[in-house]
Amino acid sequence: MKEFLIIDGYNIIFAWPEFEKLTESGLEHARSKLVGIMANHSPLSGQKIVIVFDAYQHNNIVGHIEIIDGIEVVYTQQGETADALIERLVGDFAKEGIVYVATSDWAEQMIIFGRGAYRLTPDELRTQVIQYKQEVKEHWSDIKPTDSYLENRLLDTVRLKLEEWRRKDK
Repeated sequence: MKEFLIIDGYNIIFAWPEFEKLTESGLEHARSKLVGIMANHSPLSGQKIVIVFDAYQHNNIVGHIEIIDGIEVVYTQQGETADALIERLVGDFAKEGIVYVATSDWAEQMIIFGRGAYRLTPDELRTQVIQYKQEVKEHWSDIKPTDSYLENRLLDTVRLKLEEWRRKDK
């Protein structure tokens, strides 16, 4: 079954300590860093990730969607809140699979629960990202260079049979 993760972008940016200094000089770099983190996380989690950024209070903004490193980044249109778009996405994705929404907005959490989605707090999402990253690091650090050879990964019975065939042809 498909899994979807919808992220309230600014909610996460203002909740994670990694972004604290980045937000002081503007949000562009923080948005880019969040997309990068999620682009690395997506293949590990197996989830389709959508990050929603709110343009509600900006004038003359036309909503648009970008695909960046496999992550769908959605900017709401003028007059539309990220919450409204997230609620609509939850309704659409819930027909196809399991939906998680990362937000600390309590009112938003109640609405997405009512639509059948699961909630991740910013801290829970951050913990999940760190945990997956650590698991991959541990997995790859356990692999020795000699493990990359096929002959070292074969079952003994298969290796013996192949050796038998090789010697037979000589």
